[in-house]
Amino acid sequence: MALLTLRILGHDLPGTDCGEFRHVHVGTQRGGEPDQLVSADAASAVFEIPVETVPVGDGAGGGAPDFRGPYVQGRRGARFVYLTWGELPPGGGFAMFRRAKIFLADVPGELLGAGAVETTLGLTDAAGMPLCAAVRPPAITWTPAPASRTA
Repeated sequence: MALLTLRILGHDLPGTDCGEFRHVHVGTQRGGEPDQLVSADAASAVFEIPVETVPVGDGAGGGAPDFRGPYVQGRRGARFVYLTWGELPPGGGFAMFRRAKIFLADVPGELLGAGAVETTLGLTDAAGMPLCAAVRPPAITWTPAPASRTA
């Protein structure tokens, strides 16, 4: 088992007023709860998600890895993490209205031992709303995180 930190560098956030939604925030989803919330009018958002990579298959590390951890969702072979969007009015609770799925199998195998990988991702869709649904290559690419960011 190895620990891998996924670092999502979000830019182009849609703003706190999107369509019918107000006080919009984005964050990660830990289990069923929002985490690392950032206002959607921020200039950028950085999310760090710890993921355990677990070899499966022939017992010698020859199979595709599996992923575990408090942020990991889905079944084996289709694991993902969520970016969750919701309204968070002053004094109120978070009310999720959409999510984006980031599939862990899309992290290139040669980067899984890097300790940390990152992607830079625009968080507004073509309609000016929060990015949602499956975010798959080529819309997302992973690179090793620079050493200055992994310390």
